[in-house]
Amino acid sequence: MNSGQVHSGLVIVDKPQGWTSHDVVGRMRRLAGTRKVGHAGTLDPMATGVLVVGINRATRLLTYIVGTSKTYTATIRLGQSTVTDDAEGEVTAETSAGAVPASAIRAAVEELTGSISQVPSSVSAIKVNGERAYNRVRSGEEVVLPPRPVTVHSFDIADIRRENDGAVQDLDVTVSCSSGTYIRALARDLGAALGVGGHLTVLRRMEVGPYTLAQASTLEELAQDFRLLGIDEAARALFPVRELSSTEALDLSHGRRISASAGGDCGGSPRNDAGDQRPVAAFAPDGALIALLENRGSEAKPTLVFAPGQAGS
Repeated sequence: MNSGQVHSGLVIVDKPQGWTSHDVVGRMRRLAGTRKVGHAGTLDPMATGVLVVGINRATRLLTYIVGTSKTYTATIRLGQSTVTDDAEGEVTAETSAGAVPASAIRAAVEELTGSISQVPSSVSAIKVNGERAYNRVRSGEEVVLPPRPVTVHSFDIADIRRENDGAVQDLDVTVSCSSGTYIRALARDLGAALGVGGHLTVLRRMEVGPYTLAQASTLEELAQDFRLLGIDEAARALFPVRELSSTEALDLSHGRRISASAGGDCGGSPRNDAGDQRPVAAFAPDGALIALLENRGSEAKPTLVFAPGQAGS
């Protein structure tokens, strides 16, 4: 395909294990025939599941998707700590978790639910003086990142299993959390709270904002059928909606302000994880996305304008 054949929109990818998010973007550039491709939120190579990829003008929506909440399924192993807080790193300590009762595990999980202060895993993509933390760790440097506030909306245990002759316990969990939450760090902190250490062995992202695994396609499936969520449909799922008159659509397409929406048009907008009000997606009478709007007093100001009549291209 070339860029004349692939319109602007989002591709919901079911990322395979062993691939970096950058690897997926590279493959999508070849499939879409355009270099204008980006993703909304890195997944570790070990992780699988939802990776939202923007194509052409839909890359302009990615910044709003990055800040949305995420849902994961994961397996946490209690009784072993690793240098990376996941199964890809070398085991640094082992303490039998066989005697830890389920009641203590559930109590510790409860303490890690809600608004918490979390120290991100040192092997992360966070930059320290311009360099990724994971590069510093791999070069032998000891990296301790500052804590940051995150919100764990829910942290549910589906199963607890004893493995390795009872020396470790594996927990199957589902976590819904704010942007910026590290599931590896939850595994590490849960193990630390129980005094036995812990790390992540499986991670699968099920949801990113309104986009779910049910909408996702594997890379093999996309090579056969390039499923694109059009930019109009993608924006309707992500933002509250304002339907425009023809005159309003024309004004906005030229960057001019229009009157502020009355009541419900801008109502119901979910705030992102930073607590900021999200903009409103404004659509022309033909259903094309024209702009993203923010109310400023009696006027609505376009913060991002899409070309009229080309919102689906």
